[in-house]
Amino acid sequence: MQLSPEELERYARHIVLADIGGAGQQKLKAARVLVVGAGGLSSPVLQYLAAAGVGTIGIVDDDEVSLSNLQRQTIHTTQTCGDPKVESAKNALEAINPNVKVEIYQQRLSPKTGDELVSQYDLVADGSDNFDTRYLSADLCEKHEKILVTAAVGQFDASITTLKPHLIDANGDFYPRYRDVFPEQPPEGLLPTCAEAGILGALTGVIGSLQALEIIKEITETGESLAGRLLLYDAKTTRFQEISYKLKP
Repeated sequence: MQLSPEELERYARHIVLADIGGAGQQKLKAARVLVVGAGGLSSPVLQYLAAAGVGTIGIVDDDEVSLSNLQRQTIHTTQTCGDPKVESAKNALEAINPNVKVEIYQQRLSPKTGDELVSQYDLVADGSDNFDTRYLSADLCEKHEKILVTAAVGQFDASITTLKPHLIDANGDFYPRYRDVFPEQPPEGLLPTCAEAGILGALTGVIGSLQALEIIKEITETGESLAGRLLLYDAKTTRFQEISYKLKP
């Protein structure tokens, strides 16, 4: 994956980083990342992955842009209201970086379609807004041995972690699974939806940016992975808290 003169200039601030360099930028160009959802969390994920030069970005979402989305879903605009989110997001990414190939799937991630979708990509970022999709994403990534960066947001709080249970940590143990930190899916209706409870728009920007950062770190093998660590964020107090979790016997 050689970089063109235009790409060398575009990614110059990455290339001069000792921990990224030209080799890391080439890894980004060769990478294929699937983003589940094209909403609040996925907006900064998509924007920063495209800006970083991830070679192929897949987007799966079955929804259309609505006016109430725009308070937090910054990849969309007033002019794209009524358009499929995947098409709106694709146009935005191509405007950010024409070097990136964007593959769109106007559908909901499901057990029927998930295997084929997930198997085509190297890593997955889950920015969905429901437990069914989060658990399905985790199960599919575990099955197909794909790294998953998953996050969730509430009204003023959020969580994020990286999952790669098919890989071994520095101690020679397999990394934990999604169900090691969230054993059972909550019953439907237990927690209010975003439409019912509301959400602080900028919160999705904070956590979605962290998701993009963790994806970039995994691709370039930079720094310490968030695997085995659940990072919690309270926007009201501007505090982060970290909880370690391990593979259950």
